[in-house]
Amino acid sequence: MEKTVKILKKPITSTIIAIVCGFAVAAIILAVAGYNPGAAFGSLFSGIFGKPKYISNVIIKATPITLTALSVAFAYKVGLFNIGAEGQYIVGAAAANIVGYLCNFPPIIQIPLVVLAGTAAGALWGGIVGLLKAKFGIHEVLTSIMLNWIAFYLSNLIVNTTMFHQPNSTAAYPVNASSYTMLLPNWKTSDAGLAALSGNKWLREVMLKTDVNFGFLVAIAAAIFISMLLYRSTKGYELRAVGMNRDAAEFAGIPVAKNIVITMLIAGALSGLAAALVITGTNPHRISTLSAFENSGFNGLSVAFIAGSSPIGCIFAGLLFGGLLYGGQSIQANIGAPSEIINIMTGTIVFFVALTKIVPALAVRLEKRGMRNAK
Repeated sequence: MEKTVKILKKPITSTIIAIVCGFAVAAIILAVAGYNPGAAFGSLFSGIFGKPKYISNVIIKATPITLTALSVAFAYKVGLFNIGAEGQYIVGAAAANIVGYLCNFPPIIQIPLVVLAGTAAGALWGGIVGLLKAKFGIHEVLTSIMLNWIAFYLSNLIVNTTMFHQPNSTAAYPVNASSYTMLLPNWKTSDAGLAALSGNKWLREVMLKTDVNFGFLVAIAAAIFISMLLYRSTKGYELRAVGMNRDAAEFAGIPVAKNIVITMLIAGALSGLAAALVITGTNPHRISTLSAFENSGFNGLSVAFIAGSSPIGCIFAGLLFGGLLYGGQSIQANIGAPSEIINIMTGTIVFFVALTKIVPALAVRLEKRGMRNAK
């Protein structure tokens, strides 16, 4: 009993239970709709792990989601709800595209310049939210939602300007090749590269059939940095103090307004970084006219909640979400079940994650019952 209670009190237990419940609900819906849940889930996992290129594409898919999840999780730790990660991502992508197209320096200069442009644009967009919150007390949810739409239409405006619009398309001109962050993009298609890869089927498939890039390594580094910032630094202590009790933090001499702005600058920078890495790391290396939100930022919300706002947890939750999004396509392709079942599954997982306090409460109840029985 004591061991069970201890396990139930751990945060990861609640998350695992939420994931299991998500799969259970999806299985019930599939069965009711007349599909075989076993075949559907088999197709899902085959679409994630079946081929080396599938695994690579899952990691590629998980990269921006992990970074936008970090953006949301970091702000949440400071008591802010960054629902504006989508808008920060959009302006980050636009800025990276503009700089990557207009500039054409050697890669050692070009890549940092383009990535920095996207990161800075996202930081600026998040900073506006933080400034309005700190100076005027305007709730960050309201300003974030409005800025999401401003970013949406600003991006479309940029795409359709004479300077950036590529004729006979609905997209902007792509960034110059010197901006690319893929792994050995020129070598792998050269004669020497093809000859070297010919002896390794797994590596050849990953290198030649996917846009494998350095993005996920950057996402891991960002998660470690945010974790260390929050839990191993004086500034992180200040930020978390603001999140736990703003009035008490201010009474203790912590500059609350300043820390709110800093938080949103960092949160916005993470979303902008996600966008820049997509522009530089995956085809088509450009922005297109948006008819609806692409959900890179909104998916980050779900991942952050699945991770319990843990920076390191965002890495694993991002991989889970990326796997569901990418592998979920095979459910429709292979057995004809609607791909929306994956959206239902992820929504259910997030729903049960929102009820995570129930599991520790159950553990406490079991502990009390055990104590009474012992008497």
